[in-house]
Amino acid sequence: MRLITYNSVCLWVVILLSGCAVGPDFKASTLPSDQHPMTRAGFSEQTDAGAPVQRWDSHHEVTNPWWKSWGSAHLNALIETAFKHNPTLQSAEAALRQAHENTAAQFSSYFPTLQAGYTPSRQSVSNTLASPLNTPSNPFNLQTAQLSISYAPDVFGLNHRWVESLQAQEAIQRDQLDAAHLTLASSLVAAAIQESALLAQIQATQTAQEDLNRLLSITTQAQRLGDATGLDVLTAQTVLAQWQQTLPPLEKQLEQTRDLVAVLTGQRPDENRDADFSWGELTGTDTVPIGLPSQLVRNRPDVRAAEEQVHAASALVGVAVANRFPQFSLSAAYGGSSTSWSSMFRPNNAFWILSGSASMSLFDFGGLRHRQRAAEAALDQTQAQYRAVVLQAFQGVADALYAADSDAKLEAASRKVETAAGNAYHLAQRQFEAGAVNMTTVLNLEIAYQQARIATVQAQAQRLTDTVALYQALGGNWH
Repeated sequence: MRLITYNSVCLWVVILLSGCAVGPDFKASTLPSDQHPMTRAGFSEQTDAGAPVQRWDSHHEVTNPWWKSWGSAHLNALIETAFKHNPTLQSAEAALRQAHENTAAQFSSYFPTLQAGYTPSRQSVSNTLASPLNTPSNPFNLQTAQLSISYAPDVFGLNHRWVESLQAQEAIQRDQLDAAHLTLASSLVAAAIQESALLAQIQATQTAQEDLNRLLSITTQAQRLGDATGLDVLTAQTVLAQWQQTLPPLEKQLEQTRDLVAVLTGQRPDENRDADFSWGELTGTDTVPIGLPSQLVRNRPDVRAAEEQVHAASALVGVAVANRFPQFSLSAAYGGSSTSWSSMFRPNNAFWILSGSASMSLFDFGGLRHRQRAAEAALDQTQAQYRAVVLQAFQGVADALYAADSDAKLEAASRKVETAAGNAYHLAQRQFEAGAVNMTTVLNLEIAYQQARIATVQAQAQRLTDTVALYQALGGNWH
C-alpha cells in the first residue's frame, strides 16, 4: 500500500514539473521555392552604362558588410564611426538589452523562489491575554526569522508561452537593430554620393561662370568696336545671371548634406571635421545582386521582424489558453520565533509550513474565452501583416532594380552627350589656335560641355544611389 502511494506521488510530481504547453506551436514561414530573380521578362541581366559597367547577377549574394565592396577606406571609416556614436543605433542597442533582460527575468519563473525574512519587534499585550508561561514581562521583545521557498509548476505551459513570447520580442528588437545598422549605412553611402556629386556640379558651374564672364567681356568689347549689338550684351548678361542663379542651391544642398553626415555620425554640424568625398571616389561595385525570393525573406530585417511578430502573437494565444486551465503552486517555510535571538531555533520555538494550492476560474462571464479569441484575432492580424511586409519587400527590390536599369541607360545617354560636347569643344580649341574660329565659339562650346558634364554627374549619382537602394531593399545581408 505504501509502495502504491509513493509511486502515485512520484507520478504526480513528475507531471507537475514537466508540464505541457497548450496553444498553437509556432512554425516558421516556408521560404519561397521560386529560384528565379525578382524581375519581369525582358529585364537586362547586364546593363552597359558606359564606363564602368555594372552587371546584374542573380547568383551573386550580398557580401557582408556590403559597403566594403565599394573599395573606399574613407567610406568604411565613416560608417564605423557612425556605428559607434549614432544615438539612434545606441537607442536600438539599449532596447535589445532591455528585451533580453525581460526574457531572462521571465525565464527565472521556471525555478523555485527562495526568500529569507527577519522581523524584530517590541510589543505590549493586554494582561488578560498575556500568559506568564510565555514571558514574565510586558511589554516584551519578539524576534521572528523565516526561510521560505515557493514554486509554481508550469503544468499547462503558461510560463513557457510567456518566455516564448518574450524571446520573440527580443528577436524583433535584434532585427530592428539590424535594420538600424542597414538604414544608417545606406544613408551614409547615399549622403557621400550626393556630397561628391554636388562638389562636381559646383566645380562645373563655377567653370561655366568663368567662361561666361569672359564671353560677356568679349561681347562688351565687340559692342564698343561695333561688331556686336546691345542685344548681344544683354543676352550674355542674362545667360551669366542664369548660371549664377544655379550655384546657391547647389551650395545649400552641399552644406545640408555635410550637416546630415555629421548628425548620422553622432556629431553636431559644427563639429564635423570629416573630409569631403571627391567625385570618382565612390564608383560602386562591378557586380550587383538581383536577389532571389528566398534570399530576400532571409536577409531583410523587417521581414524577419514581421515573422517574429507572428511568433510572439502565437505564444500569446498559448498564454490565453493556459489561463483557462488550473494553476498550481507549492510552498514551504521554516523558521523560529522567540523573545531572544539565542533561543529562536530551539525545538519548542521553531515552526514549519508545507502548503499547496490549485485555482481555476469556473465562471467569469466568458472573460477568459474572449481574451483567447482576442489573442487568436491578433495572431491572424500579424500573419496578414507578415504577408504584406513580404509583398512590400518584393516590390521594393523590383522598384530598385527597374530604377537602376533605367538610370543606367540615362547615364549611358548622358555620357554620349558629354563625349560629343567634349569632342566639339576640344576641336574648337584647335581651330581657334589655327585662327579658324573666334573665342566666342570656343566659350559657347565649353559651356555646353560643362552642361553635359553636370548632367552626366547627376545621372551617375542617381545610378549609384539606386544601387544603394537595391542593397537596402535586399536586406544588406547584415544578419
